[in-house]
Amino acid sequence: MKIAIASDHAGFEYKKELIEYIKSKGHQILDFGTYSNEPVDYPDFAFPAAESVAALVADYGVIICGTGIGMSIVANKVSGIRAALCVNEEYAKLARHHNNANVLCLGARMTTIALAEKIIDVFFEEDFDGDRHMIRIEKIHNLTGI
Repeated sequence: MKIAIASDHAGFEYKKELIEYIKSKGHQILDFGTYSNEPVDYPDFAFPAAESVAALVADYGVIICGTGIGMSIVANKVSGIRAALCVNEEYAKLARHHNNANVLCLGARMTTIALAEKIIDVFFEEDFDGDRHMIRIEKIHNLTGI
């Protein structure tokens, strides 16, 4: 699989470690930055990573900031993205089964690397249940705001 990955400065060290972990699982990485610990604005990195998933250039996205909240808000602005902030393996499982999430958001200040790796494994391995959940996904994609 091709995995889009991005972080802000708070998630940079996690991103470096998670890139190596994801590669060790045989996946290809598309790194959308940031590339240092220097302060940056997370929308500049989350949005292009999410766009690559929406455009089917990447199969999934993994985006990381301090809490994962900011990245998830930004990614969900991209049409076709269902970004989920996952804090444990059960969240990741249900995000895939019920929401067909295609971007995983992680908080570097909220989870350990070991837990983040477990969450990633579940996120990549689980499938969408479809059926009644597909109706809900279609409703989400048909929503429009002001």
